[in-house]
Amino acid sequence: MARTVKRKSLGQRLRRLREERGMSLETLANETGQARDYLEKIEKDEAIPPVAVLLTLGRALEVDSGELLKDDETAEAAERRAQAVRTRTDHYSYRVLTPEALHKHLKGFRVVIEPASDLDGPGYQHEGEEFVYVLAGEVRITVGNNVNDLKPGDSLHFNSGVIHTLRNTGDQTCELIVVLYTP
Repeated sequence: MARTVKRKSLGQRLRRLREERGMSLETLANETGQARDYLEKIEKDEAIPPVAVLLTLGRALEVDSGELLKDDETAEAAERRAQAVRTRTDHYSYRVLTPEALHKHLKGFRVVIEPASDLDGPGYQHEGEEFVYVLAGEVRITVGNNVNDLKPGDSLHFNSGVIHTLRNTGDQTCELIVVLYTP
């Protein structure tokens, strides 16, 4: 019989890691460039951060960003570890394709963006490189001032240190494979 284990939420894990390091929300805000109020909402599980914010939080807390997505290690968690983690925000969802890649530089995600939706926020920026491959739908990826309109089968590779945004410009769900390299 499998043990029933209460899983810790992303917000609970973030708060635990921050407190273990003796870091205030204000300090974490200054380390990540995120608003203190937004970080507080994440810790209260009132907001789900996009992948770029998870990368920044992981760097500031000196942990692999995958550490923020995984459940605490339990008998059942070892089983779940091999399965992809799925997270949903207001307008898109993402699933980690490389959950075993803790402490690795390359991470893969499957991202689904609802029709005519932007990914939350004014834009993303994180150290490293990003590769996007469109499986379905249409997406506009703006990197700095350069606009890239992509359709199924198109791909884009760019410096993710440049502010970038993603927007589903079509009337159907957009599905992407996103691979991030972070040094």
